Amino acid sequence: MSAEFELCPGRKIGGSNPCFIIAEIGQNHQGDIEIAKKMIRMAKDCGADCAKFQKSEIEHRFTRQALERRYTSPHAWGETYGDHKRHLEFSHQQYRELQQYANDLGIFFTASGMDEMAVEFLHEINVPFFKVASADTNNIPYLEKTAKKGRPMVISSGMQSLETMRCAYQTVWKHNHKFVFLQCTSAYPLPIEHVNLRMITEFQKEFPDIPIGYSGHETGIHVSVAAVALGAKVLERHVTLDKSWKGSDHAASLEPVELAELVKAIRTVETAMGSPIKHMLPCEASCHSKLGKSVVARKPLQKGVALTLDMLTVKVAEPHGVTPENIFKLVGKKITVDLEEDATITDAMIKD
Repeated sequence: MSAEFELCPGRKIGGSNPCFIIAEIGQNHQGDIEIAKKMIRMAKDCGADCAKFQKSEIEHRFTRQALERRYTSPHAWGETYGDHKRHLEFSHQQYRELQQYANDLGIFFTASGMDEMAVEFLHEINVPFFKVASADTNNIPYLEKTAKKGRPMVISSGMQSLETMRCAYQTVWKHNHKFVFLQCTSAYPLPIEHVNLRMITEFQKEFPDIPIGYSGHETGIHVSVAAVALGAKVLERHVTLDKSWKGSDHAASLEPVELAELVKAIRTVETAMGSPIKHMLPCEASCHSKLGKSVVARKPLQKGVALTLDMLTVKVAEPHGVTPENIFKLVGKKITVDLEEDATITDAMIKD
């Protein structure tokens, strides 16, 4: 069983704790703080544990040339990539406002720090944990500085190799043991054949002392439910109010009805996982009473006869008697009463 730790105040992950469900709002708020607030409330109403955004300090994340290039995507919010990104970026004060709004609603609030200065800001406003986006998982200086801050970390693995994940593990583990790896494939939406859920169990074997989770970009909820059944302790899914909105992430996001259905399905599966100990359960008593089989006499038997296997058979009987798995233990034993054909053989009839 994976290690457990407190990811957010009062909320542990790993071990037998429920899967921690992150509603990734990202930049699906269209740059509108009122839409962002509606999405936080939606995440809360649907049962998610955390509403998450993406925080960038634009000039620290991108080069000047990257910001100045023309951006002609149908999803563009400006003529240049810089204009586009600035439209979608909330100010520090707006982040504080959103954080307070989430706190008032009773849902955890955090963001991916998309560069080192963004991490500094998130640390300043005291987010419960840092989310490391896939693009920064091989950014070793970033990982080291973030790990040293001591907050829990949730680290995605999109676009990375297992060797890179080993390097990320070693880097973070030196400074901080409270982190999670998420299996992730960075495509939006993600073709089902590239989900690679088997990596969850591979990560569990490779990194047995940390929890493993899943960040999904596929459509629908079935794969994400399967990830939890495989042992994902943290689940992240992008969310939206409308998949038809402008923005490349919306098509890979869940609308409110889907998110609510996902949370319900995950909690159902967690309950269904049950116990690894096999025994007859109280809820099976009625079925066993009606259909459970016992050892009976195949033919009339006289008191004192030594039983042989050909004298015995197994049927649904009234009353219940010796259970079928013990039929061979009766061979050679003597009975203390006369028995008719089909009579139940009970322990009380057997001379020890």
